[in-house]
Amino acid sequence: MTAYERDLPRPAKTRTVTVAHMGGEERRGPVTLGQANMIRCMLRDEPAHINIHAVWPVPSGTRTDAVIDALRALVVRHEALRTTFPHGAGAVPREQVVAAEGEFTVTVLDHDALPPDAGRYADAVARRARAERFRLDRDFGLRISLVTAAGAPVFVALAASHAVTDVSALAVLEEDWLALLAGGPLPPQTAFTPLDLAAEEAAPAGLRRSAASLRYWERIIRTGPQAMFDGPGAEGTEVDTPEVTLRSLRGARALARVAERTGGLPSTVLLTAWCALVAHRTGQDSCVAAVPTSNRFHDRLARSVNTVSQDALLALDVRVPSFDALLAKAWGAALDAYRHSRFDAVALWEMIDRTTFERGSRFARDVVFNDVSALPGTGGPEPDGPELDLGRGPSQVLPTRLLAFVHETAPLLRIGLWADPALFAPGEAEGFLTGLVRLLEAAAEDDVPLAPLTGVTGVRPVERGPDWVRVDGSWVSPRAVADALGGALGGVPVHVARDGTGEGLTAFVASGGAPPTPAEAHAALMRVLPGRPGVLAPRRYVIVQGPPERADRTDAWLRQHILTEGNGRTPADPT
Repeated sequence: MTAYERDLPRPAKTRTVTVAHMGGEERRGPVTLGQANMIRCMLRDEPAHINIHAVWPVPSGTRTDAVIDALRALVVRHEALRTTFPHGAGAVPREQVVAAEGEFTVTVLDHDALPPDAGRYADAVARRARAERFRLDRDFGLRISLVTAAGAPVFVALAASHAVTDVSALAVLEEDWLALLAGGPLPPQTAFTPLDLAAEEAAPAGLRRSAASLRYWERIIRTGPQAMFDGPGAEGTEVDTPEVTLRSLRGARALARVAERTGGLPSTVLLTAWCALVAHRTGQDSCVAAVPTSNRFHDRLARSVNTVSQDALLALDVRVPSFDALLAKAWGAALDAYRHSRFDAVALWEMIDRTTFERGSRFARDVVFNDVSALPGTGGPEPDGPELDLGRGPSQVLPTRLLAFVHETAPLLRIGLWADPALFAPGEAEGFLTGLVRLLEAAAEDDVPLAPLTGVTGVRPVERGPDWVRVDGSWVSPRAVADALGGALGGVPVHVARDGTGEGLTAFVASGGAPPTPAEAHAALMRVLPGRPGVLAPRRYVIVQGPPERADRTDAWLRQHILTEGNGRTPADPT
């Protein structure tokens, strides 16, 4: 919570309005894949991290009763807003129930006058409402505050349960709410309700799609970099990260010119530039990133009020000579990711646990690119915006290293960026966004070679010391692997070196008393792997009798008496 959120201006008067609704249809059925995924996160994560929020400006001249009537109509229209998830104590909800009628509350915060930064104040009201956990079995899925000035509604500030809506659904709700305030009829519902979607997912075609998604994810997790940011400083799993914001007419104009020159879609052009710059900054051969909003590109999901935002996992190989060549690959890679973005989250994580144990890695969702610019209600045209302006927003504790929200691409390029301050020195996050604009401007004029991106963008690759090597698709520090393994085994001497093929690592473990088995060594290392993205498990463990005199020499370890050896992954280790 920021200082601003702690010290919010006090309203002159606060009252609670209870709003009854009726006219819906009572239904029940299984949860959707997206709901199950978010419920899993809600039961695990802090509510301020997993709940979401939105602020809706109220059109001038709107009465309070009209705002409330429109909110009531939304609840009747959208089943998700009438949904709860019954479950017993200690159990995970597997069912959803849609109520035919009920009630919700609106907290009216009336002020004699609002502060000059009224939008920021309304955002802080909504953020503060995120801090309380939603009770899945009984709570209404929105916490609604109506911010008024001298009795006139100015903002609706709301926090939402992520089991009921996602950011895209909140945008659909805002658009419907504005149409209701304007007095126009809403079109018939054609989008999937949550129960409709659950039935579609349980059909044979839906089960095949989910299984195909798991195979796609497994291929990337088994062969790609275990983390994009794996260098010094990339430690821990929860990072307090400040937001950096970009607002740029220059960026929007350049993006449009690149799209015109190449024939690519602006969204794909921006994703390509982003991936090129991330891979350049991290020194990786591919850009692996989560792209959360992908699955709304299906027709009946585009305007679904539901939580359907499961990750698409993009893997884009950047080993091509130029920007245009990378753009030609990006469209197919993105489509592949989008097609495989609907899955059973429990089965996915079971697969990830199995695959990473076998590989000896730890899957890191450390780069996230969330483009919501095409969704209704997410953009606010600013034709007179700045050529290039960088600002600061509130900090958040995030389990990522680099998170971008693209809010708008025309006529203004508007991006919110959270970059781990342990990896981006002061000013480097701003430099990354400026570099993105510079890359777009260069690509607007002509094809850009990818090799000298530092000169084009001003963004420098991460510097790794001489100890770092690339093995099995990842950058790894053998010294860090040895330290982690030795510590996990109680402080025994360990030496780690590349194996004979250069494609993996071999760990030599000195034993004094009872020697560990390779399986025990591997299991011990896997337990300490979280938060150490520069550590990849060896492909082979060699347990030897005591350390050599020259413990820093691989040839000295090779001369030690071998007690046992194996890969540590199989019950009976081959020798």
